[in-house]
Amino acid sequence: MTSTRTSATTSKTTEPVTIPAAGGYRIDPTRSTITFSTRHLFGLAPVRGTFRLRSGHIQVADLPERSTAEATVASESFHTGTSARDTQVRSAAYLDAVRHPDIVFASTGLSRSGDDWVLEGTLTVRGLARPLSLRVLSLSPAESGLRLRAAARVDRYEFGITAGRGIIGRRLSLSLDVVGEATERGMNGPAGRG
Repeated sequence: MTSTRTSATTSKTTEPVTIPAAGGYRIDPTRSTITFSTRHLFGLAPVRGTFRLRSGHIQVADLPERSTAEATVASESFHTGTSARDTQVRSAAYLDAVRHPDIVFASTGLSRSGDDWVLEGTLTVRGLARPLSLRVLSLSPAESGLRLRAAARVDRYEFGITAGRGIIGRRLSLSLDVVGEATERGMNGPAGRG
């Protein structure tokens, strides 16, 4: 089956992108958030929730386009505040969190078009890997590392999650706010400005 690309959101970059110093950055799960929004009841009612990051790493290259990122999300951390819904989505009919505890993103490239930066990669959910584009909304050095904000849209059907078709939202709009702690980096400040 040919897969369509799960795309980044179309919102414009709201802040300048300043590439941090080259080196490694460990994503801090305690200071990073993943939020999402979707719809249910035939697309009429909004649903908002969160996922929890397990771990991740960003490697900033001297040439920014060669930078890489990877992150692991706990599938059982799906949370909307409605217990029955959360239990159902974690079940085998949806995320199958017992058999597939990890949702994994691994980048394949960083590209720039005008003022926009897009991190291309592969998202693996329930053992199925599909392309995912993350639109970089902001990136800047932070006191002890970096802060990255990004957004994407995920089509759950691409990962074989088709239960509740027509009743529960097909697409999730994701927002990421990631803090990375420097593990190794140069001492010369930012590598460049977008």
